[in-house]
Amino acid sequence: MRVLVTGGAGYIGSHTVVALLEAGHEVVVVDSLANSQPESLRRVEAITGTAVAFHDTDVLDEQALGRVFGDRAIDAVVHFAALKAVGESVAQPLRYYTTNVGGTLTLLRVMERHGVHRLVFSSSATVYGIYGDTDDMPLREDVRLGAVNPYGETKVQVERILTDVAAADERWRFGLLRYFNPVGAHPSGTMGEDPTGVPNNLLPFIAQVAVGRRDRLTVFGDDYPTADGTGVRDYIHVMDLAAGHVAALEHLDTFHGATAWNLGTGTGSSVLEVLHAFERAVGRPIPHVVADRRAGDAPVSYCDPSKAKRDLGWQADRSLDQMCADHWRWQHQNPDGYRS
Repeated sequence: MRVLVTGGAGYIGSHTVVALLEAGHEVVVVDSLANSQPESLRRVEAITGTAVAFHDTDVLDEQALGRVFGDRAIDAVVHFAALKAVGESVAQPLRYYTTNVGGTLTLLRVMERHGVHRLVFSSSATVYGIYGDTDDMPLREDVRLGAVNPYGETKVQVERILTDVAAADERWRFGLLRYFNPVGAHPSGTMGEDPTGVPNNLLPFIAQVAVGRRDRLTVFGDDYPTADGTGVRDYIHVMDLAAGHVAALEHLDTFHGATAWNLGTGTGSSVLEVLHAFERAVGRPIPHVVADRRAGDAPVSYCDPSKAKRDLGWQADRSLDQMCADHWRWQHQNPDGYRS
């Protein structure tokens, strides 16, 4: 099928474009390049040997988006386009609600006009933000949602909007993919995560320390009620995550309305476990210091991914060591990201 991927030049989006092309789908990418590089799509084309139609378009621009849909018939949409920094969302909530919620509403209106009623939505584990104790784990799709920051709340609101839209019109099919902590890179080492500024997430920060762009990693808190005292999260390889999007898209017609699936390994890894796995990939120690906990950080978060396995035939296969090895290969070969 012909699939429109919003935010398709970004980290998860570009890896999903590779997976879609390798599964035999045709892909059209829409991306404003606000947090991504067009070089990622050139590397997608090099890996797959397939040209990717690209439109430098913001999902808030309804007329431009309409022209993309009018240019060629679209069968389904995978929707990544969004702002995604938790701390920034606290400082700029209006910008986040405008872009993440408003952009989705614009997309839905354009889809409706062009008779496209299938969408896979890039949601997030942040919709489970109110849960963080060991007794709450593993997180399942049927728990009450509750975010603790504006970014997470935009994901909750979009999920509710999609659920309401599907309830009102049975033509719509929505897949809500709640994924946990994407890491790793394409095994070729030519594609990976290329954050703008200081990385917000653990693995890209460790990678930048390892490659010499930063002095050391700060571990926030070593007194959590976990095995080694550091926070525990469910890390998933970006290529496993990309495969999950393809599986959801290809099974979407099987499910009525809006259906949520967790995408994760179902296993938690601590900050120190991740650090040591990355040290094994690099082959040397990585400088780090321990500091006080950060306000709002939960001790533990990992999911139950069994529904995705049951419904979609999908499961995450790559280990933490493989995640770190692939991430390091990308960073080592591209020390300055796509600008290398």
